[in-house]
Amino acid sequence: MQTIDQALEKLARSPFRSRFHLSREDRVYIEEKGMETIRRHCADFVEKRLAPAFPPNDGAQTPMRGHPVFKAQHACACCCRGCLEKWYRVKKGTPLSPEAQKKIVDLLMAWIEREYDRI
Repeated sequence: MQTIDQALEKLARSPFRSRFHLSREDRVYIEEKGMETIRRHCADFVEKRLAPAFPPNDGAQTPMRGHPVFKAQHACACCCRGCLEKWYRVKKGTPLSPEAQKKIVDLLMAWIEREYDRI
């Protein structure tokens, strides 16, 4: 099992995944809402859009922009069940356990926190 740091290092080597970054507008949004609210948004998005065995519109359910979590999902390959399977060997057709959801949220938040500090 890889650590968050190992996952982020691997993702940083991907030309596609490494092109995602938070903008100044994202930073302002995070400052206004606070990291705990962003974490709640993240957990909600993961639970509703990623955790079901067969999420509605899978493969196109995560916009590329509009919320810092969406950018994090693409940067971390947690945007759809296909990417979860490819990058983390999480089988399609199996709902994500609460523990798996928490791990994804922790990874996404680690990426957001690093990006937030970079801006």
